[in-house]
This record gives sequence, structure tokens and C-alpha cells, in this order.
Amino acid sequence: MKLNELLTYLHEHEIVTKENPMITSIEMDSREIKKGSLFICINGYTVDGHDYARKAQESGAVAILAERPLDDLQIPVVLVKDSKRAMAVLADIYYGQPTHNMHLIGVTGTNGKTTTTHIIEKILNEATKKTGLIGTMYIKIADELKNVKNTTPESLTLQKTFHEMREKEVTHAIMEVSSHALHLGRIHGCDFNVAVFTNLTQDHLDYHKTMESYKYAKGLLFAQLGNRFDHEDVKIAVLNADEEASEEFIKMTAAKILTYGIETSADVMAKEIKMTSKGTEFDLFTPVGTKKVTINMVGKFSIYNVLAAVSACLASSIDLDTIIQAIEVMEGVRGRFELVDGGQDFTVIVDYAHTPDSLENVLQTIKQFVEGKIFCVVGCGGDRDRTKRPLMARIATEYSDEPIFTSDNPRSEDPSMILKDMEAGVSGEHYHLISNREKAIHFAVEHAKKGDVILIAGKGHETYQIIGNETFDFDDKEIALKAINNQNK
Repeated sequence: MKLNELLTYLHEHEIVTKENPMITSIEMDSREIKKGSLFICINGYTVDGHDYARKAQESGAVAILAERPLDDLQIPVVLVKDSKRAMAVLADIYYGQPTHNMHLIGVTGTNGKTTTTHIIEKILNEATKKTGLIGTMYIKIADELKNVKNTTPESLTLQKTFHEMREKEVTHAIMEVSSHALHLGRIHGCDFNVAVFTNLTQDHLDYHKTMESYKYAKGLLFAQLGNRFDHEDVKIAVLNADEEASEEFIKMTAAKILTYGIETSADVMAKEIKMTSKGTEFDLFTPVGTKKVTINMVGKFSIYNVLAAVSACLASSIDLDTIIQAIEVMEGVRGRFELVDGGQDFTVIVDYAHTPDSLENVLQTIKQFVEGKIFCVVGCGGDRDRTKRPLMARIATEYSDEPIFTSDNPRSEDPSMILKDMEAGVSGEHYHLISNREKAIHFAVEHAKKGDVILIAGKGHETYQIIGNETFDFDDKEIALKAINNQNK
């Protein structure tokens, strides 16, 4: 595509040149530049792309898009007020507006996004739909997995990914949509058919500052479903009726509303719930019929995730019998209430719980079936919301017999200072302080007896630990298995 043709989609820009090069790729990372690239200068948190414009030219870029004049360049420089906003427009156009020709489901909320998207994927696959998935764990295009840096990638990566999905004949895509992505406009250009809300509890206040701002960011997904009533292209907002924030989101969207819940009357509901340590049985009420369902997951939070996924798939015209078949064989998601079995006579669970609400939910679930003590290995991430640290510690001491405070991903912070923040919430309470996460896990395994449950919380599926500026291999599940094997010997 020629530069001038691409620029016709930008309402406000300035370019002082008669050159009109052919654009063969769009890049925001100067290291990815090749001959024919348009380089977009993004002013990020730690790096300013404008400083790499000359390097981009030397690497083969034929045009630069920037927010300020750049001297001494021999290629066209396009000036815009907001390069991130312009990037979303150009990426969508350059890659042929891929989401206009696929069924796109977005899932937002504090907790449950990853599990909900994976359940939706399972149901759609059961319905023989070819799927793509974008989320915390990876990008998945049909059966191909790719690493991902953010829960929701930048707009350029997103549109390129959707283009690849369309090339692979993907018809249905599911995406976790983070509050950061919504606030920063990363999903601009994404044409969602269904938007799902899981829940809203404290998280990311280091970024959003207040819960009201955090809620507003989540609500943008529903507001951006559009304001048009179209019989051929129906937009549907799937909302948790048991969450107070849903009332606000209803006001923010013109889309059709489909609700789900357990406590409050809703379109899709779970009733007569019976839970064991192995699974859950309940009556599923929907607008198209009622079915008795048995799932291989435990916890009230798991039921909510299933209800959200069921509602999203009903909104996507999947028949109820197909939905039931899929959820009844679903085994769960890696790092989400995942059992670690090394032949031990106690239970070990790895879970991604990294917010006060998610930790409380998991520990409350464990209390329903534990026969002995509960060990809770938990830490808090560095360079993130400090206000939740004492809350996490308080919940661990309230619901477990042997809380063990340790490191998560300390990043640039001193791990001992993070632990001090946690201790501030539990003065006078019983707990163990073991800064080294591997030693903390080994401690729990060494002291657990028959009938006890060990919860290793916070990192879930992650296979790394970030300390300072370095990233080390670290997998809670593998560490736990190693500790169990040592005990067995």
C-alpha cells in the first residue's frame, strides 16, 4: 500500500514531502525495521521511539510517523498529535480490517478472564468453529501458540494477529481485554460482537489510582460496542448480574444485554449447586432451556466463569447441547486451581490468585473440602499496587492455618520491603516469612501432613520470576513437584 493511500484514513496529519513510497510493513520497534517499513515513533514509559528514528531510516524505513519534527531525515516524516491513536487506525487499515470479517468476543474483569476465554474456546471448538485466542498466557491461532508480552497487545500487534488469524481461516476469536488496554486505546479498531464482564475488585490501582477510574476503564469495552441497532450485526453485552458495576455498564452501552448470575435473577443462572473436592453439579437455567450440569471444576468463582462462557456462546448462536457437552469435559486451565500430583497424601494447588478477591475466593473454596490444615504460600508483585499487599496478607492469615509470605515478581523493588508492606496488615498474627519463593514452597511441602492443602498463589501459569532487571526460569508447579519428590525419597 502506498503511503498517501494509507494516510487518507488519518483525519489530522501533516507531511511536507512529495515522495509516496510503497509501505511493506508497519513497525513500532526499530529492531523490527526492514526495507519498506513505516516506523511509528511511540513515546513509551521507558523508551521514546523518536530517539530511534534515524536508526529506523538506516535500517530501511521509507517513512516515519511522529509527534514532533525530526531533523536531518531523508525520508517522509508524518506528524500527528497522538502516534498511538494514529497507529491503531493505520494498523486496522493496513491489515484489511480483519475483525470486520470474524466473530470477536472480548472478556474483561479483574478475575476470571483467562479461564472464561478458554472455556469459550472449548465450546466453540466443540461447535466445530476454528478459533483464535489472545490472552495472558499466549496467543493461539488455531493450534499454533505464540508468546505474548501483555494480556492485551498493542493495536499494531493485535491487528497483525487478527490478520494472521483470518489468513488461517479463523472464524471466531476470543480475547482477554485488560483495563490498561482499554484506557490506552489498544483495542481501537477491533469490531467486537460480544463483550463479557466477569467481576470488579481491587487491582491495578498503581495505574488507575481509584476504583471509580478502574471501573470506568472496564466500561469502555461496552461503550465501544457502538450505538447502532443492526438486525444483521447484533452487538451483545454479557454482564454479571451479581456485580454492582454491571448496572453502570448497562447505562454505558447501547448493545443488547444478556445477564448471568447465581444470587440475583438473571437470564442465565446456576441453581441447586452441589460441590465436592472433585467437581460441581448444578442446574443451568437459560433462555433456551434448563439442563443439569456437572463440571470438573470447584469453587463459586468457577461457576461464574462457566456461566460467563455459556452466556457468551449463547450470544454467539451456539446451541445449548453443544455448550453442555463442552463444559462437562473441560478440565480447567493451567495455573488456575491446578492440582499438582506427585503421589503425595496431601493436596497441592497452584493458582494465579494475585488480587485480594481472587485469593479470598480460592481459600474459601479450599475450606469447603480441606480435612487438615491449609498452607498458603503467597507474595505480591513489585512495581504494582502497594495498597493490596496488607489486604493479601490479612486474607492469607484469616483463611489459612499456615500463611507463608514470600516473593512473587519483585521486579525493581527490594523483596524485603514488599514483605514489610504485607506484614503491616497482620500485626500480631501467626505467619511465616520466607523471602526465597523456592524455599517457601519446599517449607510448605516439608511440613504438610495427610489431609492438608497447600495453596501456592500469585503466579499460576507463569514460568519465570522477575528480580531486578533479570528474568529467571521459575515454575511453581515444577518447584512443588521437585519438593514432593524430595519428600517421597
